[in-house]
Amino acid sequence: MKFISGKDRKQTCLFPVSLEDSIDQDNSVRAIDQFVDQLDLAKLGFRNNFIENGPPAYHPSILLKLYIYGYMNRTRSSRQLEKECRRNIEVMWLIKSLAPDHNTISNFRKDNAKAIKKVFFATVQIARNFGLIGATLIAGDSTKLRAQNSKKNNFNQKKIQRHLDYIDNKLNQYNKALDLSEDDIEIQEIKKKTTKHKESSISNLKSN
Repeated sequence: MKFISGKDRKQTCLFPVSLEDSIDQDNSVRAIDQFVDQLDLAKLGFRNNFIENGPPAYHPSILLKLYIYGYMNRTRSSRQLEKECRRNIEVMWLIKSLAPDHNTISNFRKDNAKAIKKVFFATVQIARNFGLIGATLIAGDSTKLRAQNSKKNNFNQKKIQRHLDYIDNKLNQYNKALDLSEDDIEIQEIKKKTTKHKESSISNLKSN
């Protein structure tokens, strides 16, 4: 029986494939790249002043692209993102083969938490400019209009604010999860289980 054969690892190519040729034109990393490049990072509040008493720092746009890629692909851990920089061809293309370590990635999130939140709101403006979401103004002149509308699709200022608060809360939860390494997450899970068992033991002693 015949099987599909792979290429010889030692085989050389007459015309090597570049990173640019390896990424499809409709790949989402190209959208991330263009989106971040058109942002005014200084205006958004990203820190870009570093004391030059050591090796050069990474540009905020590089780390922001990596952050957004991780958010879109559910890669939360800074250590995991560090690994992706060295083995994921999409990430290599996106950040130009740079490889920041997990401490750099983690510190970027901590130092620019408010600025990152502004970036997420900027995505809404971009979507409006491209007509991806509607922003139609509907007004009435006190005339009673008969219409059908469910509570789910009915919006007022209070409901919009509640939804924005929900988004902020989810983003804060995501950032807290990012601050925990894989080992820290395991420790937290163990502590939860230990606390649960302790409470169960105490309740059993009281009942007896």
